Amino acid sequence: MSLSQQLSEDLKQAMKDKDKLRLSVIRMVRAAVKNKEIDSGTTLTDDEIVQVVQKELKQRRDSLQVFESAGRTDLADEVKSEIDILMTYLPAQLSDDELQSLVQEAIAQAGAKSKGDIGKVMPVVMPKVKGRADGKKVQQMVQALLP
Repeated sequence: MSLSQQLSEDLKQAMKDKDKLRLSVIRMVRAAVKNKEIDSGTTLTDDEIVQVVQKELKQRRDSLQVFESAGRTDLADEVKSEIDILMTYLPAQLSDDELQSLVQEAIAQAGAKSKGDIGKVMPVVMPKVKGRADGKKVQQMVQALLP
């Protein structure tokens, strides 16, 4: 089943279950996908839908930081629930060990010698992790592994 079909099925199930939060999040994702399809003029592939979900997830994480720093635990809890729902539409995330292995391979492949070579390593490693790790986490791992 494609990711688009999965979203449609989950939308129907959320309506039947009267799960307002899940219904709201799925509608938001489907609207973002539809907007992207209109902009590009084509139907999105699963990989492109994953990119849309990642963008929405990043927005939620940014909101979460703002709400937590402002002491708004009620809004922070709601955003955490939305993040959990969005995570179900992403591929399985890489463990730290798997990510470290991929980053080390990319460092060797790019011939990076210092922290100044991050710009050489990131374009090599990001296609390999594609949707399975947060870009910020990858960047931190690259920085930690470069001398």
